[in-house]
Amino acid sequence: MPRIASIGTAVPPYAVSQEKAREFAREMFGRAFCDIDRLLRVFDNANIQKRYFTVPMEWFKEHHSFREKNDTYIRAAADLSAEAVERCLSRARLKAQQVDHLIFVSTTGLSTPSIDALLANRFNMSRHLKRTPVWGLGCAGGAVGLSRAYEFAKAFPESRVLLVTLELCSLTFQRHDLSKSNLIATSLFGDGAAAVLVYGDDVDSVTFDGPSVLASMSTLWEDTEDVMGWDIADNGLNVVFSKDIPTIVKTLMRANMEQFLAEQQLTLSQINRFVPHPGGMKVIDAYEKALGLSPEQTTPAKSVLSQYGNMSSASVLFVLDEMMQDGQPGDYGIVTALGPGFSSEQLLLRW
Repeated sequence: MPRIASIGTAVPPYAVSQEKAREFAREMFGRAFCDIDRLLRVFDNANIQKRYFTVPMEWFKEHHSFREKNDTYIRAAADLSAEAVERCLSRARLKAQQVDHLIFVSTTGLSTPSIDALLANRFNMSRHLKRTPVWGLGCAGGAVGLSRAYEFAKAFPESRVLLVTLELCSLTFQRHDLSKSNLIATSLFGDGAAAVLVYGDDVDSVTFDGPSVLASMSTLWEDTEDVMGWDIADNGLNVVFSKDIPTIVKTLMRANMEQFLAEQQLTLSQINRFVPHPGGMKVIDAYEKALGLSPEQTTPAKSVLSQYGNMSSASVLFVLDEMMQDGQPGDYGIVTALGPGFSSEQLLLRW
């Protein structure tokens, strides 16, 4: 089965403590809410120590047009993605020209040509490189991208597939949006990129570090389009997410995961490694309750959330990177993420 050969991650240069972010939110939202001190507790309850942003905090205090924000996205996306790709290829001791298929996932900016074309030129990849840019999957994008990489490597076992996920969530901040959703987003999201190299069975290499991918399953729940996504307006991308997401995890995820595992003749009790997208502490707590996980089983997810915040599609791959070397031969693992639609993506791994 296709195997994960290496992972590389990258974050932008501006590290922001949660305390500094909270004071910024007080300045931005204070006049809109008479109970601002109560609302700002969300920053403490998020269990986030710091996040990384593409631009300094002062940038967010000024007005920027959608075009200006998106131009900043394109410049920074190419640079940050390249950092993650360089680390990923270096760990696998692979030349960029040996990559057969490049999948690029992002939901926080727009670019045509897409960022994968910029990366292909920067790394002097083959002019016959297959490219698949994917937009609109939000927090599920990392898991979905890994599923597509697995499927391509399975169909073409001689292939080396490079997945790149890039999210610059901070650039979507709406200075004049004084809604509670925007306030909560200010407490949670950060920027980051991850690159994952997946090899097919016929690739001859001694540098495999990670698990095999055995199967994947996608789920789209009916009539849930308003749970998560963007409201695309003249001034940019306004965040939409429901406070009911943790409840959805509690009520739907166990049966959904049990169905997936049953199709592979497995049960939850046989899963040793859980790799959830760390969407927030309430979401992680909901996973623990729904699946009967111990706090120790979600430690890597909580660590990524604490050190980086929610980086949307990239986050779950940061968690997987932390767990790459921890698995014992024969261990089963499951990657899971939720995103707009409302949807779920799961992958079954084996070390």
